[in-house]
Amino acid sequence: MTASREFCAHVTDLLSGFGPVAIRRMFGGAGVYRDGVMFALVAYDTLYLKVDDTTRPEYESAGMGPFTYEGKSEPVSLGYFQAPPETMEDADMLCDWAHKAYGVALRAKAGKKKPAAGAQTPRKRRR
Repeated sequence: MTASREFCAHVTDLLSGFGPVAIRRMFGGAGVYRDGVMFALVAYDTLYLKVDDTTRPEYESAGMGPFTYEGKSEPVSLGYFQAPPETMEDADMLCDWAHKAYGVALRAKAGKKKPAAGAQTPRKRRR
């Protein structure tokens, strides 16, 4: 997996209207973050945006597919789909798609919240 400096700089430039983003290297690729929340990834100099059941149909209707990698026994898909090629040349369009992906990432993060320190989880009663 690669994420060239030039491609990452291009993504950062395109997303400047979306807000400050940070690109962090990981596993040969890179994660794209806003306010500490990863909403996109770069692999093989391709941008993939976070999706869920509400946004996936837009990507599929645009002919875009998921980010996959070769697992031990079969390909593994993650919750990221390729950004449509036209978004890589139109900053306003990419910012619209990024906004949706960021919303997906925020919803996913909210669903994974851990109980507060010291909070007790309900116990099952024995009968």
